[in-house]
Amino acid sequence: MGPRRTGPGDRSVAVVSATGRRYRVGPAPGTAAGAEARDLDMAEPGGVSVERLDPGHLAVRGADGAARSVWIGETQRLPTGATRVEVVVDGWRFELDVEDVERAELRRRATRVAEAETASGPAEIRAIIPGRVAAVRVTAGDTVEAGQTLLVVEAMKMQNELRASRGGTVERVAVGAGDTIDTGDLLVVVR
Repeated sequence: MGPRRTGPGDRSVAVVSATGRRYRVGPAPGTAAGAEARDLDMAEPGGVSVERLDPGHLAVRGADGAARSVWIGETQRLPTGATRVEVVVDGWRFELDVEDVERAELRRRATRVAEAETASGPAEIRAIIPGRVAAVRVTAGDTVEAGQTLLVVEAMKMQNELRASRGGTVERVAVGAGDTIDTGDLLVVVR
């Protein structure tokens, strides 16, 4: 769903604040076709400034200098570690996914979708951080589609799904549930 006109009384209001951090903010899937995520540095001079007017009601001034009336509505923690936030800006409702920039970059490097689409030969999925294999969702010989979950890895007290970067056949599963993994360890090979 795209932005829709609404008023502050349509939803319960909660306060969301962030200072001194960099965040990647983008539209929730299916809400704004063609829009892309942007990085915001809350501490950058001349960047975004946020002034709290009353509980849940903010005045946000961007680089263009225009002040906008903002209400922060419902928030939802996503399995990916991002937070989905309902935001009403000057009467227009948006759903945004907000994630720490460093975590977003880690996720981008882990998926490598663009590289995998142009690559030929077997795709080796390797660990990008140390952790523990929480679940294995495929076995050798399985046919997988792009985006299908191969493994669930627990790292830094969070569970992360490792997905197939392209369709193919699972050639090898090099780990099992409960195994400890280190950066660079081979996990799965898809041909």
